[in-house]
Amino acid sequence: MAPKALEYNATLVERVDVTDALTIFRIKPDQMPSELPWFVPGQYCVLGANNQAKPELGSVRRSMSIASAPEDDGPVEFYVRFVAKPESENPLTHLLWKIQPGDRIYMRPVAAGVFTVKDTIGVEDPRLKVLVAAGTGSAPFVSMVRSELRRNPDADLSKYVLLHGASYPADLGYRDELSHMIAHNKLKYWGTVSRPKEAAGWTGDTGRVEAFFDGARLADLEQRCGLPPGGFTPKNVVVYICGLTGTITGTVVPLIDRGFIPDFKRIREALGVPADAKDSVFYEQYDTEPVIDIKDSAVVEPLKARMQAALAKL
Repeated sequence: MAPKALEYNATLVERVDVTDALTIFRIKPDQMPSELPWFVPGQYCVLGANNQAKPELGSVRRSMSIASAPEDDGPVEFYVRFVAKPESENPLTHLLWKIQPGDRIYMRPVAAGVFTVKDTIGVEDPRLKVLVAAGTGSAPFVSMVRSELRRNPDADLSKYVLLHGASYPADLGYRDELSHMIAHNKLKYWGTVSRPKEAAGWTGDTGRVEAFFDGARLADLEQRCGLPPGGFTPKNVVVYICGLTGTITGTVVPLIDRGFIPDFKRIREALGVPADAKDSVFYEQYDTEPVIDIKDSAVVEPLKARMQAALAKL
């Protein structure tokens, strides 16, 4: 007996193939929420498809961050990477890459998630928001800055710093749109590529995005952000990360020395963070396992000592 198929309730209105492996999907549900805004920037929806070529595999659903602004009344936008080496035998991206405008798809028309400014520090928090994105991890952050501009086209985005890492310049999706925000709204944005030898003509930053926080490079980032020496601390900055586990870990660990506290209860406890200390690093993670191996004392004890030393200075 074949698995039960998903009942499609949305239409792919448009797809923009940024590269062979990166695509922007604009999807319109049959029933859009009646009131705007209908979600909070940083939230996600669930997309799904039936495997028509191999119906015995059934359907697949995955959570995808929303890139469009909640004030938009048009299609809902998602920025998706094709998974070349999937762990599943029925990967959603392999099904998505087959669909064309006009084709039907499943989209749960309810947003979820608390990876939002509202649900973390609150919208009135005056600190600099440093947004760390790897690949398609830029989607929730694009939603955040777009939302600011939908509400006020002349909005001052100088409190937003978007760091976007990708393998090649062409993979830095939304770069043109973000460049406009730099010129007109004071957004701080730096893209970095991890394979510069294969990117002729690239003159921007190089390395993985988490490298911005390594040693002397953090002092450079601090200066770019307009902060005084040593000013990149939770007093002035809050950090959001969206990407693979390596990006999250590679950002969280060096920032321990500046007193940044990750929003993950088990990591906080392992590092001896006081219960009343406020989180200052937030990340989107669908996996429930800590990004630091808290069961390994050889890993935890040095990090705990570093955290305690940093907290003592704040």
